[in-house]
Amino acid sequence: MSKLLIVDDEQGMRQLLTIVFGREGHEVRAAENGRRALEVLREEAADLIVSDVRMPDMGGIELLRAAREMLPEVAVVMMTAFATVDTAREAFKLGADDFITKPFDIDELKLIVAKALERLTLKKEVETLKIEKEALIKEQRERGSLGNIIGRSERMQAIYQMIETVAEVQSTILVTGESGTGKELVARAIHDLSPRAERPFVSINCGAFTETLLESELFGYVKGAFTGANTNRKGLFEAANRGTIFLDEIGEMSPAMQVKLLRVLQERKVRPVGAHEELDIDTRVIAATNRDLSAMVKDGQFREDLFYRISVIPIELPPLRERTEDIAELTEHFVRKFCAQTGRQVTLSEKALHLLEIYSWPGNVRELEHSIERAVALERTDTIEPERFPEQITNYNPARIASAFDLPDEGINIAAYLEQLEKTYVLEALRRTNGNQTRAAELLQLSVRSLRHLLDKHSIRNLTAQLRDPATRNAAE
Repeated sequence: MSKLLIVDDEQGMRQLLTIVFGREGHEVRAAENGRRALEVLREEAADLIVSDVRMPDMGGIELLRAAREMLPEVAVVMMTAFATVDTAREAFKLGADDFITKPFDIDELKLIVAKALERLTLKKEVETLKIEKEALIKEQRERGSLGNIIGRSERMQAIYQMIETVAEVQSTILVTGESGTGKELVARAIHDLSPRAERPFVSINCGAFTETLLESELFGYVKGAFTGANTNRKGLFEAANRGTIFLDEIGEMSPAMQVKLLRVLQERKVRPVGAHEELDIDTRVIAATNRDLSAMVKDGQFREDLFYRISVIPIELPPLRERTEDIAELTEHFVRKFCAQTGRQVTLSEKALHLLEIYSWPGNVRELEHSIERAVALERTDTIEPERFPEQITNYNPARIASAFDLPDEGINIAAYLEQLEKTYVLEALRRTNGNQTRAAELLQLSVRSLRHLLDKHSIRNLTAQLRDPATRNAAE
């Protein structure tokens, strides 16, 4: 039930509309002019005012202006027997929801009032959702989290603030950071806090596809575009229309695909493979990479114009080793998560937590999560001890690592040393996986495309088949 106020200097019109809308289930009051209407509104607010324009002792336009100042959200429908363009324009300028000319069909007025109340209800629901969302964000921030991102450190608080700010705008965003820092979680949090939250969030790893497959995935294709294209298929840009698309590992995108993506971002149109016509899209783009795109631009590996197009708003995620104060909270979260999945109850010993806090975490939050999952699965008591963690964590000794890399008195060619170290790790990963490049890339926390780049760089691609033999591997080095 809504509260309506009928304002008209004709008693018969007031009585008619009071009866009509009373039968519709509304609570109806009436006033003979604008001044009396304001007195009624001061006694009790109304949801909607139906007012005549021409009345003695304050007309409808003056009432509209005063009522809006008193009740900014009130809906207003104006009636007049002397409609002019200027009157209607002024009424709408002041915020009238609709305008009807006397004499009118009563069913038409009922429809206008119903639509105005429907818009008012929707506006209130949106405002309520906004308040609830703000309350949820505040609660999460007090708990040291945002969405599925966890951390109370100063660095993460700054990230949360940035997420909340950029969620309201439509600019493209580039999220950077090492593998495992949670770039997709940031992208999803931005989407969930944005006006696009009710629309799709679509994610794709650009490094997991060849150029041809990536084009088909992003833009779709039409029947007959290539062998096997038996039907039309919608691309991810179209699937995410009015929502968000997350382009992970965008630094792995080929030069040709970079050109095509740039055109999509500029024109806001996509052309499916094999199609002659373009499709309009309204898709927000959030990209991410663990590579230094600015350095790639200088080296000619990434288009400068695309770089500036996708990095309108950059967000850099810190590695876990730079926010060690968050490790205890992250660990507690993951322990609860995996205990819930296994139906068990375990806690972490102080010694185990200390080890986690001093470890360097090259795999960042993802490595921490996997380590906790492993520990919860293997632990048979109610307390997780250091022995349940992977060997590289259990045997971690920062002092020993530092001494192993003491700088020689004669100095060192660090560039050459790092090149050799990189080559050694690539060869070792290939040896452990019997030359399986996909598994080797996983060990090195690289995309397959990045691994192939390193194979070319160190001229070892053709040696893959020989790496099962340690002697051959040593000769290759």
